[in-house]
Amino acid sequence: MKLFTKEIEKALAANASVEESTRRPVVKLFGGGACTWLISERIDDDTLYGLCDLGMGYPELGYVSQSELERLRFGMHGAGIEVVERDMYFTPEKTLSEYAKDARAAGMIVA
Repeated sequence: MKLFTKEIEKALAANASVEESTRRPVVKLFGGGACTWLISERIDDDTLYGLCDLGMGYPELGYVSQSELERLRFGMHGAGIEVVERDMYFTPEKTLSEYAKDARAAGMIVA
């Protein structure tokens, strides 16, 4: 499954040159139970950067592989339904660092 539209791809690439203190997430992904990612930029062909929350109470800023997110499946032996989806209605209201501060205080991404 392709997670990003061409417009999102362009925004992720452009966001890499935006001052970090003003950078906003471009896309919100969710899936696999309580997992949530607020992705702000593309580092290279497969590496994304953003706020990652795997549902264990410790959200953190970091890197994630787009191809791994696209391959995640729920079910036996990787067969079944796709796990990660894009929140079609997400509109960022804060900078990524503000989301990170709030997420650390709450133990989860609050968006």
